[in-house]
Amino acid sequence: MKWIADSYAKINLGLHVLERLPTGYHRIETGFGFINWSDRFEVQKASRWQLELDTDDETISAGEDNLINRAVRQLKKYVEISNAYHINVDKRIPAGGGLGGGSSNAALILRMLNKIENLGLTDEELADLGRDLGADVPLFIKGQAGIGSGVGHEIRPLDIQPDYWIITCFPNVKSSTPEAYRHCRPNPEPEFDLEKTLTETDPEEWRFTLQNDLEQSVLPRNHIVGNMKDQFYEFGALYASMSGSGSSVYGLFEQDFVATNAYHGFVDLGFPTNITKPGFKPDRGIYQKE
Repeated sequence: MKWIADSYAKINLGLHVLERLPTGYHRIETGFGFINWSDRFEVQKASRWQLELDTDDETISAGEDNLINRAVRQLKKYVEISNAYHINVDKRIPAGGGLGGGSSNAALILRMLNKIENLGLTDEELADLGRDLGADVPLFIKGQAGIGSGVGHEIRPLDIQPDYWIITCFPNVKSSTPEAYRHCRPNPEPEFDLEKTLTETDPEEWRFTLQNDLEQSVLPRNHIVGNMKDQFYEFGALYASMSGSGSSVYGLFEQDFVATNAYHGFVDLGFPTNITKPGFKPDRGIYQKE
């Protein structure tokens, strides 16, 4: 018996870096939405624990430092797990792209083991377990768009999933999150209110009101990211932005044929690219397969 589920990517809808904390972390505010770019998990009982990754990216390790293995260890600190499992992951979400693939993977294995082992933990309890694994993990546990604050793990659900076509493109260059934050300039008083912008402002105006503060540190060091953002506007995007600490860039499109043209344009240029329909919601199902 196998259990199958998908681990989805996120995009950041604006990101304000408000303060650099003494701990080395940063106080931020950001919107989160989801895209239909996912890794496929297959989990089955085994004689010993094993993680296997199907990926073309040789830099992604299946060792003890992988967030999936770390999530399993974190869960086993608090509950008894009766069986060992073989975990196979078909990795599709680009690593180092600011799409939260590692955190999404950690969240999904917590949810899957909770179901498979009948542990009875709530989403809130799983989110608490996952906070130390990554700031985005609680977001993926709950699977709802919303506003992240604090160091990013305080998630308030809010219906801000874009009702537009979303094209997301990875420029085949990884971005370092620590470096992105190290070189950014925190601004405790952003010019535009993030939540008001996301809930009350037309996306056509977001180009001037919705800012990812980490672009100021990433774009000068990775020119292809800025060039890609410009290309999105040339393809007809209403709004384009880097996601998280980069390096992926996404664009919002109102018309399907314009979005499709942009998608094929980036694919033809050799970049891993995803297309997501308006109002997308991730499938949180965990399915059994003989």
